[in-house]
Amino acid sequence: MSGYILAIDQGTTSTRAIIFDKKMKVAGIGQMEFPQIYPQPGWVEHDPEDIWQSVLTTVRKAISAAGIEARQIAAIGITNQRETVVVWERESGKPVQNAIVWQDRRTADACEKLKREDLETLFTRRTGLLLDPYFSGTKLSWMLENVEGAAARAAKGELCFGTIDTFLIWRLTGGKSFVTDATNASRTLMFNIADNQWDDELLEILRVPKAMLPEVKDCAADFGVTDPALFGAAIPILGVAGDQHAAVIGQACFEPGMMKSTYGTGCFALLNTGSDMVRSKNRLLTTIAYRLDGKTTYALEGSIFIAGAAVQWLRDGMGLISSAAESGRLALKADPEQPLYLVPAFTGLGAPHWDAHARGAIFGLTRNTGPAEFAHAALEAVCYQTRDLLDAMHKDWKRGPDATVLRVDGGMVASDWTMQRLADLLDAPVDRPTILETTALGAAWLAGSRAGVWPQCEDFARAWAIDRQFVPSMDEKTRSAKLKGWKDAVRRTLSAR
Repeated sequence: MSGYILAIDQGTTSTRAIIFDKKMKVAGIGQMEFPQIYPQPGWVEHDPEDIWQSVLTTVRKAISAAGIEARQIAAIGITNQRETVVVWERESGKPVQNAIVWQDRRTADACEKLKREDLETLFTRRTGLLLDPYFSGTKLSWMLENVEGAAARAAKGELCFGTIDTFLIWRLTGGKSFVTDATNASRTLMFNIADNQWDDELLEILRVPKAMLPEVKDCAADFGVTDPALFGAAIPILGVAGDQHAAVIGQACFEPGMMKSTYGTGCFALLNTGSDMVRSKNRLLTTIAYRLDGKTTYALEGSIFIAGAAVQWLRDGMGLISSAAESGRLALKADPEQPLYLVPAFTGLGAPHWDAHARGAIFGLTRNTGPAEFAHAALEAVCYQTRDLLDAMHKDWKRGPDATVLRVDGGMVASDWTMQRLADLLDAPVDRPTILETTALGAAWLAGSRAGVWPQCEDFARAWAIDRQFVPSMDEKTRSAKLKGWKDAVRRTLSAR
């Protein structure tokens, strides 16, 4: 049987490769974590070679687990951590330094300088983004300025820039394809989302030579063919989307007004606004949801930097739990009379605050505060931050109903406690799908539909199925009091800058 689809899901802390069959069922999985590098406080890096090896390893594991051969794979779809920057030599393919990860805050001062020059309005109008270290542009500028000889080499066309998708495609095709897709391009601070092309004026401001930028394609397109020496066959790469955009597709949020929220290392909520490029007045992002057949669909996005990473902090930093799965069970034991608020601004605060200088804080500590209260506060923080995003989206998006049904995915949604608390604090239903691998599924659908072995958009949307809907059960008085306490904690956490 041929017609299998391979999804490569390259995330912030691990890489997953998943083989889907013709019926969109998982046939084999490979997963591998890779090291996180923290050279200085607020700096986060990855070794691109670690990422590359993790891709090779997980793909081979997935093929083996599925019991198939590479020649049976009809197409590859790639989804990736967004905004992370890699620069490599065009001739050798060797990175010039470690990748700078989306969480990295080293360019906070550079962003503030651009704001003082009154350039944020220009960047937002062209890209839909705000001037924040989160995005790729200032990271790339930093590399060109701080890696010896990089600026001169880039000007000569000797260096290539890419987000992780571009770097992987380059490696997978043996350097034959230098491409990205519209969603990843839209997160760089250098791509005009109205004109769908690299913006010369923004490139000049950031001092980035256009020669080092990849070609931008639709999300479902011909991105090249893998070197047969890698897996035993030449496999076409037919789908690419940044992880959050792939999740929009995997959740079948194809209609304006549909919303998904992914709970991984961070949390990212996207609201489909169709062909309407909504300009946020509440410091949300306007971004490309996906681009198919040359038609761009837009979204409003709210970005939370720390979600699952707060649970990892409980495990690895504090030693309060031995596994992430323990957090929900521990939270159940928390004393309800001890309201504890954790504002997880470990790398600044994202939407709607966008404070790169804010740092994490805990409010409400008492002598009786223990591990259960910390777990409770870490999980609730994710829910509070989602509520902030939803409130901002309702203010910007006037067409949708006041009550939004949210489709959720990511590792944290397996926790019934967290999803129930999310519904309670949102005062809105939360839908958890039967297939939680929605990010990988979205990338796989792009490739599978392009290859002609998976259904087109409408039939794919009809196949989406719900596992459980969580409905609000908290009384309004309790909800209001908790939200008031959260807003006060955030206010006291914001930096004075």
